[in-house]
Amino acid sequence: MFHKVLIANRGEIAVRIIRACKQLGIETVAVYSKADEDALHTQIADQAICIGKAPSKDSYLNMENIISAAINTGAEAIHPGFGFLSENAKFASLCKSCGIQFIGPSSEVIEKMGDKAMAKKLMKEAGVPLVPGSDGEVTLEEGKEILSTVGLPVLIKASAGGGGRGMRVVHHKKDFEKLFRAASNEAEAAFGNGKVYIEKFVENPKHIEVQILADKYQNVIHLGERDCTVQRRNQKVIEEAPSSLPIGMKKAMFEAAVKACKHVNYENAGTIEFIVSNDQFYFIEMNTRIQVEHPVTEMITGVDIVKEQLRIAAGKKLKYSQADIRFDGHAIEVRINAEDPKHDFRPSPGVINLLHVPQGLGIRFDSFLYTDYLIPPYYDSMVGKVIVHGYSRLDAIRKMRATLEELIIEGVPLNQSFIMMILMHDHFVKGVIDTGFIERHLEGLLRYET
Repeated sequence: MFHKVLIANRGEIAVRIIRACKQLGIETVAVYSKADEDALHTQIADQAICIGKAPSKDSYLNMENIISAAINTGAEAIHPGFGFLSENAKFASLCKSCGIQFIGPSSEVIEKMGDKAMAKKLMKEAGVPLVPGSDGEVTLEEGKEILSTVGLPVLIKASAGGGGRGMRVVHHKKDFEKLFRAASNEAEAAFGNGKVYIEKFVENPKHIEVQILADKYQNVIHLGERDCTVQRRNQKVIEEAPSSLPIGMKKAMFEAAVKACKHVNYENAGTIEFIVSNDQFYFIEMNTRIQVEHPVTEMITGVDIVKEQLRIAAGKKLKYSQADIRFDGHAIEVRINAEDPKHDFRPSPGVINLLHVPQGLGIRFDSFLYTDYLIPPYYDSMVGKVIVHGYSRLDAIRKMRATLEELIIEGVPLNQSFIMMILMHDHFVKGVIDTGFIERHLEGLLRYET
C-alpha cells in the first residue's frame, strides 16, 4: 500500500479521500489555492501545500504545481477526486512519466473514453446498445446526412467534455445549421475542441448509471446501479440506489457495463452511464473517475469505493468477487448547494454562521463546511451531500425529509427547501420521474416559504 498520497482536489471530495487514506494508515498531502487556505481539507491532512491563486487555472488545474507538490512531499500517488484534472489524460500521463501513481485508469483509456465519439465507437465494438446516430465526429454536411437518416429530433453533442456544455437539441430542420455551429463554438470555448457528433434525441428518459470496479488482473465487477434521473439543466440533483427498473433490464445493463470495461481494459473505479426509454437502454458515456453520487452505492453495498480505488492503484487484486456483492435497502443522496433557487439558482458564497448536522442510523453528511467558514466565490456551488439509508425507498424518503428538516446551515441561501419540495412531490414519491421532471414542475417546486 502507499505510504503517502496527494489529493489533487478541494471541497467535500478532498475531505472524503483524506478520511479514507487515514483509515488505511496512509499519510496525506492536501493542495489548496490561496482562496482555500482555511478550507477543511487543509486542516485534516498531514501536510498542506499552496499551489496557486484562487482561479482554478492557476491552482487546481495547474499540473506543474501539483506534480511539484507531490515530488517535494514524497507522495507516491495522486488521487484526483472528481472534476478538475480527474479525467485529464495529459495529467495522468504526466504523473506516470514522473514516477507517480495516478489513482485512476491509464491515460490511454481516459483519452479514449473522454472522447465521446471514440467511446461510442468502442462501445459499438463491444456490443453495448447505443442511441442511433453518427459513428463519430461529423462535419456540418455529414450531420445533415445523419439528420435525414435518424430523423428529428436530434441531439448535437461535444466530443470532449460534458456538464451539458456543447449540446443543442434540434427539433426543426431549418434550425440545424445554426444550432450545429452554436454547439461547436460552445464546445471550442469550453474544452478547446469544437468537434461534435450527433445522435437521436431521446426526450425525457431515465438516467441510470452502473458502478464498476476493475483491477489490473482483468477482474471486473459491478456494484449495481444508481438512478440519477432528477436533474436540472443536465446537472444531477438527487441520486438513489437501487433503481426501480425491471430485474431483467438491470441484469442486461450490468452485463453491458462489465463487457464495456473489459473491452477497453479498464482499471480502477468507473461509471457507465445509460439512458432508458421505452423499455430500452442505451450507452451515453463513461466517467473514468469517482462520481459525486458514489455514497449511495456504498450505503447499499457496504463497499468503500475510495478505499478500493487506493487498493487497486497500489496493484492489489479486487477485494471482492461479484458473488460477494449484496444489496441492502435503499439509499438517497441530495446535493446541498449554496445557491438561491428563487433567483435563477444564483450562486451564493458567504460565511457560514451556524452549522448543525443531524446524526443517527443510516445518515451521512459529506461536506467541508464548519461554523465561520467562508465559502469562496470561485468554485462549484455544491457545499455538501446528505445521504440516507432506509429499508425501502419510502423509508429512505421519509428519513431524508426528517434529516433535511433538522439540518441547519445558516449564513447563505441554499437549495435545501427546494429539494424538500421535490421529496414531497407526489410524482417523486411514486417514482413517476424522468429527466424533465424538475423543468415541468419548477414553478410549483419554487413555492416554498423561506
